Amino acid sequence: MRVTLKQLRYFNTLARELHFGRAAELCAVSQPALSMQIQDLERELGTALIERRHSGVTLTEQGREVAARAARILSEVHDLVDYTRHQSRLLSGPFHLGVIPTVAPYLLPLLLPRLRADFPDLELHLRETQTSSLLAELSGQSLDAVLLALPAGLPEIETMPLVEDRFVLAIPPGTGRRGKAARAEDLIASERLLLLEEGHCLRDQALSFCRMQQVDGVYTFGASSLSTLVRMVANGHGVTLLPEICLPAEVRGGEVRIIRFPDPPPSRTLGLAWRASSPRKQDFAALGRLMGELLAGETAPPAARKN
Repeated sequence: MRVTLKQLRYFNTLARELHFGRAAELCAVSQPALSMQIQDLERELGTALIERRHSGVTLTEQGREVAARAARILSEVHDLVDYTRHQSRLLSGPFHLGVIPTVAPYLLPLLLPRLRADFPDLELHLRETQTSSLLAELSGQSLDAVLLALPAGLPEIETMPLVEDRFVLAIPPGTGRRGKAARAEDLIASERLLLLEEGHCLRDQALSFCRMQQVDGVYTFGASSLSTLVRMVANGHGVTLLPEICLPAEVRGGEVRIIRFPDPPPSRTLGLAWRASSPRKQDFAALGRLMGELLAGETAPPAARKN
């Protein structure tokens, strides 16, 4: 029997995508070449792994088991390569890092210069997208580590908490009463709550804090960035919850008014996540320490920030 890693990698991708076209694109091969490798794998194993349909493909019972085993084999091979490449040098060679969109614009401009200066042999590849996609790519070995809001919620993933990112309330300058912040429920009852579009974990965290089971009073307008929400608040369209990490970049010149919540304020825990099987634990620890240092500076109270 001659089952190759190429066949397992192609089948693993097809098992995730359930579509020959998308799988071929991700594997950087033609669709006929991918199909031929899958057929060779089925012939070597002596069993059908997929059922072809007009809408795509589905896995057979044997295919689901082979897909699970192939994923484990590919993960072990990936970690073996990582071990041999990086056992002697800290944060060197290729490193694929994923970051959620509500952190990336505020951390990366600080992080990238430090990484270039402190770890010149590091080849950093960045991926910015929503949490669910990042975790799927982390489990599938496309990413080495992910910066996200904890918990990750997957048993095969280890995490390192970095900082508590407090939430504040952003309102138009003339809205609400001066002085102590009103309760979130009161403000939401009197103003429209603006949130990011579905799929962003920050939206779910905000809804959970506001104890909103129904979202009839929530307006997203297709907003996919905090910058859009801040501009809409500034123009009087409603109020929104913002993570403190974004304030230095997004809130300037008094265009919105920031209300801080009484202690303990609502917050999210930002942390680094990686596969438990990865041998690059020292790399993750070093990267986490640097990220934590930079994030702590961005989430410190204004009076405590260094100029």
